Amino acid sequence: MLDSFASNQLPVWDETGMAGKSERGMGRRIAILMTNTDTSAFAKRFPDDGEKFTALLQPLRPEWTFTTVPVKDGVFPAAADAFDGYVITGSPASVNQSDAWIGGLLAFIRELDRQRIQTVGCCFGHQAIARALGGTVAKNPGGWGFGTAVTHFGREEPWMMPARDTLCLYSAHSEQVTKLPAGAVVLGGDAFCPISSFRIGAHFFTTQYHPEMSPEFITALTVELETQLDVATVERARQQLRKPADGAVFAEWMLRFLEFSRAPSASG
Repeated sequence: MLDSFASNQLPVWDETGMAGKSERGMGRRIAILMTNTDTSAFAKRFPDDGEKFTALLQPLRPEWTFTTVPVKDGVFPAAADAFDGYVITGSPASVNQSDAWIGGLLAFIRELDRQRIQTVGCCFGHQAIARALGGTVAKNPGGWGFGTAVTHFGREEPWMMPARDTLCLYSAHSEQVTKLPAGAVVLGGDAFCPISSFRIGAHFFTTQYHPEMSPEFITALTVELETQLDVATVERARQQLRKPADGAVFAEWMLRFLEFSRAPSASG
């Protein structure tokens, strides 16, 4: 039973043929839990986050099925094991808000934790996993992180192939994880965002950043936000965006993680 997720009687995703786990040797079925609440004219010019992640991941695993579930509308999978794995997207919403759908998502994450189901969290998803399991999310002490960010990885996990000590990903966040849940392990960060990536066991893997964003989207977003952010932040972003991002590498890490089933070593 999914505590507040079930007790709030939120709608459930009901798609014919989607229930149950994949058979051995068949393609995996991954749910993209879409949390992005932006319905602005700007957002409508681009694919939604479910489409962005599908475009990122599907070419690398053409036999897999990716299904977008709009949890931001209060719609959830009927059960945590209805899919083989999950991706939780970014959002302009805060995980600290009291919206019913956010409470439902946090409860669903706790069920994913209980069942040890492979889940990748990006930006809001990264923060939601931390908060659901007892961590803390707060405003960035240094203000907005916007443009690109380099994560320095101090640990190497089996799914992090091709191996890289650093990854550059697109960044757009004003909050970050400031305290990890019990049992979480920091994988990487930098001075601005020390907890940029973490894992819990071998079933949660996260990044504060946005592998799904394209250069065209983040460039247009910079223009869209230039009157809402301070001049220094916007100018810094424009300078940073001259450097290509490593979304394709992180996409491979995500997929290898979603395939990963061995528990980490006792020392991990």
